[in-house]
Amino acid sequence: MIYGYCRVSTKGQLEGNSIEEQTNQILDRYSNAEIIVESFSGIKERVIFNELIAKMKENDLLCVTKLDRFCRSAKEGLTYIDDLLNRNIRIHILNMGLIENSSMGRLITTCLLAFAEFERSQIIERTQSGKAIAKTKDGFKEGRPRVYKDEQINLAMNLLGNNSYKQVEKMTGISKSTLIRAKKHCT
Repeated sequence: MIYGYCRVSTKGQLEGNSIEEQTNQILDRYSNAEIIVESFSGIKERVIFNELIAKMKENDLLCVTKLDRFCRSAKEGLTYIDDLLNRNIRIHILNMGLIENSSMGRLITTCLLAFAEFERSQIIERTQSGKAIAKTKDGFKEGRPRVYKDEQINLAMNLLGNNSYKQVEKMTGISKSTLIRAKKHCT
């Protein structure tokens, strides 16, 4: 059996990593692959991935588009690779190639995993550094920019006196959840 694993962390996943792009790349190579999709954010357990790994059998093939879709650290990657290769399950990371169950294959994979983890750490460091610099500037506000101005929220709050949340949402275009948060903030 051929399994194609696609993973995204956020709705606005970076160019080249959307579910559609990953799926298309895998199906271009393996048109008969069963596509498994997982979407999450943060560091929680990858339940679907772990279930897939557990159900795979000898001579199956796991295909992912990039190393960062397969694992998040060198240690995690080596654990999965060792498990799969020891069970005679093939691994194809499209932008790297087939991972071979040989000493040279393991060496190359270990080096690539180490570089991938280093790159991820560098991205985090640069992001934190940029954020620290931004915090020193006047007018810095953490988080997403506000969509609605105070006047719009105040108008919506006044309308809530005589109307339901759904009615105010329809009149103003401000979602019910935003209205509820604004009402809690006002009280």
